[in-house]
Amino acid sequence: VVSAVEEVLARKGCVIAITSEGNDDFDEKVEYVIKVPPVREELSPLIATIPLQLLSYYIAKLRGCAIDQPRNLAKSVTVE
Repeated sequence: VVSAVEEVLARKGCVIAITSEGNDDFDEKVEYVIKVPPVREELSPLIATIPLQLLSYYIAKLRGCAIDQPRNLAKSVTVE
């Protein structure tokens, strides 16, 4: 994971890391760090999903995207 982060930074990319509280490995390496509460390893993907959903919501809102009517949603999902 660290080598992938370093490669993105070498190409002048923005890195947002999601890590558990108490893990300071990425604090000096990346631009933004989102800390989530420490949980069992099996539950960590579920806990990391919450800030990712909020991040995508607010980015879409800033871009002016239609949040409640996404593009390219399958017609079978939208038709009752």
